Amino acid sequence: MDDDDLARLASRTQAVYERNAQRFDAERPKGLHEKPWLDRFLDGLPPGGKILDLGCGAGMPIAAYFMEKGFAVTGLDASAAMIRLAIQNLPRGAWRKGDMRGLDLNETFDGIIGWNSFFHLTRPEQRDVLPRLARHLEANGRLMLTVGPDNGEAVGHVGDDRIYHASLARDEYASILLVNQLVIKDFVIEDPQCDFQTILLAQKTE
Repeated sequence: MDDDDLARLASRTQAVYERNAQRFDAERPKGLHEKPWLDRFLDGLPPGGKILDLGCGAGMPIAAYFMEKGFAVTGLDASAAMIRLAIQNLPRGAWRKGDMRGLDLNETFDGIIGWNSFFHLTRPEQRDVLPRLARHLEANGRLMLTVGPDNGEAVGHVGDDRIYHASLARDEYASILLVNQLVIKDFVIEDPQCDFQTILLAQKTE
């Protein structure tokens, strides 16, 4: 795909999830292969702390896992259909329709996670959103994102639709985060123990 095709695809992410919400929720693996990383993210957060789940989808299984552990979860998703499903699945959660690209909440969180969501942003959007995430984190708060193995763009699928993915290089993530008082604690490329996902875990220093 050329740059124009990728740009058009990137602009359709919300529509793809809106159209596929029911199917995505039904087909999304819920066996918690992510659990070791979720536990690493939670390690050090205060008991009952506040977590912002960006691109929360229908809330299953990640937000549900955090809630079972006693954390207060706020879920944000750009798809209204996903938020409706999250309310049905987990009525105790705080669910909000919103776009992380314009994140401006009047509160801070002990942890922010963007699991299989942040990487749908274009690279310029990621550079803009990272400082927004930092501003929403408490001191010593943790940030965990799934990203790509290196700088680039890719195309995946949700249902029968193609969907856009992008990533910066590790060094650029580290540089942007450091300017915003976060340091990378772990960065594992295509973890074979986690469905070959690439995970970035960072912590705010002040």
